[in-house]
Amino acid sequence: MTPPKPQPLSRAVIFSAVPVTPAMAAYLHPGDYLVACDAGYRNAALLGVTPDLIVGDFDSAPQPQTSGRTIVLPHVKDDTDTHYAARVLLEQGFRSVTLLGALGGARLEHTLANLHTALFLAKQGVEVLLADERSEVRILCPGRPLTLDRRDWAYLSLFPLEGNLTGVEESGTFYPLKDATLTPDYPLGVSNEFAAPQATLRCKTGWGVVILTRADG
Repeated sequence: MTPPKPQPLSRAVIFSAVPVTPAMAAYLHPGDYLVACDAGYRNAALLGVTPDLIVGDFDSAPQPQTSGRTIVLPHVKDDTDTHYAARVLLEQGFRSVTLLGALGGARLEHTLANLHTALFLAKQGVEVLLADERSEVRILCPGRPLTLDRRDWAYLSLFPLEGNLTGVEESGTFYPLKDATLTPDYPLGVSNEFAAPQATLRCKTGWGVVILTRADG
């Protein structure tokens, strides 16, 4: 059964397989469309929610018995389970996607793959957020300012994700930037800090990854 097409600006949440804690329930909103990728259904259960859709090749967890919709993917495929889920949500018209259980864990390559999936969504105009217990990750898009609230974040970092970042501006930060260029071979944008209640980041060309991190301890 095909789910009804949501209205534009509808929110969706993708659960990937990196274990989460109950605190991550703060990222769930009433009415969110929930997609679990393979073992990600365990994270949904931990947070007390039932996925609207489960997708995966189920190489990391048994296929669950559920009355909801399940898409079983082949083991040999180009898309990761999470990227396939992102494509489904894009086709359904979602304009805001949060990924939980997509950072860290034992498989570094999965984190990098999920960052590339976030870039894929951002290039289609989707607002993307990846989060774990200590960090949030967003995509900085050319020509689209990104304003972030200070809250309890200790550090703000910006790295090129595709190409050089040119015309970079950072305001409201301890180390402001003006018409700067960030290149993939020099981490100039690491570990900046908020100097105001909000910080705004911009770039003219390139695509960047923005990471907010809480202090240790």
